[in-house]
Amino acid sequence: MNDHTRPVRRVYLVGPRASGKTTVGKALAARAGWNFEDTDATVTATAGMTVEQTVEREGWEGFRRRETEALRATLGHDGLVVATGGGMVLAEENRRMLRDGGLVVYLCGSVDMLAGRLARAPLAAQRPSLTGRPITDEVAEVLAARDPLYRECADVVLDAGDDLRALVERLASLLEA
Repeated sequence: MNDHTRPVRRVYLVGPRASGKTTVGKALAARAGWNFEDTDATVTATAGMTVEQTVEREGWEGFRRRETEALRATLGHDGLVVATGGGMVLAEENRRMLRDGGLVVYLCGSVDMLAGRLARAPLAAQRPSLTGRPITDEVAEVLAARDPLYRECADVVLDAGDDLRALVERLASLLEA
């Protein structure tokens, strides 16, 4: 857990794909008057390729390396809300940076909710399959493996299925405390 005797200067949103990290992050940043960053967007901008293209050309290892670099770059900025990629927590180095870097919020959700969102997502084609299995099976498998890692570095666990306004107000109150 982070040392919250000091004011929060950065918020990191972690959780699986389709948990709403980008949506919640943008809304929280707007509410707090902070900047917003999405590490997947940073990776695609610096690589000049989509996530899928980066994975095709560099493999998951290359993508994960770029992801770590994107996270490291956020550490020097205050007043920042960061939506991280779903696999950001896989590397111990990243979990340590998250814990040391700011308030870490885990947006958790049920397999059915996440799979439903992924099935409806217009960018689903740009999100490469992690297992090659049907979406509900993949979400269940990935969530089972990653949930303990999300919880390991989280200061706050919120239900990704809650109303956006309620999530943002809860997080804003933590920033103002």
